[in-house]
Amino acid sequence: MSTAPSFSWTTRAETDTDLPAIRETVLAAFDTPLEADLVDALRTDPAWIDGLSSLVSTTAEGRVVGHALLTRCHIGDTPALCLAPVAVLPTYQRTGAGSAVVRAALKAAEDSGERFVTVLGHPDYYPRFGFTRASRYGIGLSFEVPDEALMALALDADHPLPRGTIRYAAPFGV
Repeated sequence: MSTAPSFSWTTRAETDTDLPAIRETVLAAFDTPLEADLVDALRTDPAWIDGLSSLVSTTAEGRVVGHALLTRCHIGDTPALCLAPVAVLPTYQRTGAGSAVVRAALKAAEDSGERFVTVLGHPDYYPRFGFTRASRYGIGLSFEVPDEALMALALDADHPLPRGTIRYAAPFGV
């Protein structure tokens, strides 16, 4: 009986020395360079939150294999975070590296007092972290996406998700 390799992930905020590995990870995870270019553009945008925006998952040897980005967005006039993009090197996909960095990002957001996170992503992946269909809460976008792909999460049960249209940072181009 064979078993899948077991990995132990370290998650942390990015450092300046991680930037090339993060770009490599995002380029490898997507079909075009658009997401990697978006990460670079967001680094210089006011939506960037130092110490919170960019987290990585690394192997025991310190190799960056996963990345999650949180930047400021708004639901109506209410500050929130946008989780995007999330990337894992293809050879490490389905090993828990992505889940580890997403969980670390959400914990870091909660620990810094953030209340809401949105994601436009795969409807079979993000619910494991507590995300639910945003339309249930009256949250939408100014452009068309599949309803099940837009999700939101309240990090604090005492503050329910607000209603409104999500406004992303300018580098998203929407």
